[in-house]
Amino acid sequence: MLSKKVQEALNQQVNAEFFAAYLYYGMRAYLEEQALTGMAHWMKCQWLEETGHANKIFEYIHERGGQAELKPLKEVTTQYESPLAVFQAAYEHETKVTDMINKLVDLATAEKDHATVNFLQYYVAEQVEEEASADAIVQKLKMVSDGRGGLFMLDRELGQRPFGLPANIAGGETE
Repeated sequence: MLSKKVQEALNQQVNAEFFAAYLYYGMRAYLEEQALTGMAHWMKCQWLEETGHANKIFEYIHERGGQAELKPLKEVTTQYESPLAVFQAAYEHETKVTDMINKLVDLATAEKDHATVNFLQYYVAEQVEEEASADAIVQKLKMVSDGRGGLFMLDRELGQRPFGLPANIAGGETE
């Protein structure tokens, strides 16, 4: 059985994961408008991954005898200055999610909820991958700067990401 504190925190995380999915779809809208379909595809994969994270936590809450609660999502922007600004925002968001996950682990540890600590280890590892992936794209975008050829190549690379696989896997091979 989940403590009330842990249940509330897990519910906040469910909503945060759904918000992340919504945020990535807003980013996708901008990238589609810019005809960067590969980058838009990458964001669609992120959307799918984030909804999967939300669903996994939602199911865990119920498995532990809790009640999931869904809150309204905040509005997200679909306007950015550049593809670099999009991926910088994605990276910044992932660092916030990492902080949220770490605080969840701290709470579950304080509540002596070992099952939840164990459950959250997936998310701890996942956030390392999420931050590294977004940061790698930011660094590549900085390298290509305003070079159209480099932007085209990066867009093409990001379009190869298979659905349902973590962000650090492209073309079926790990980086």
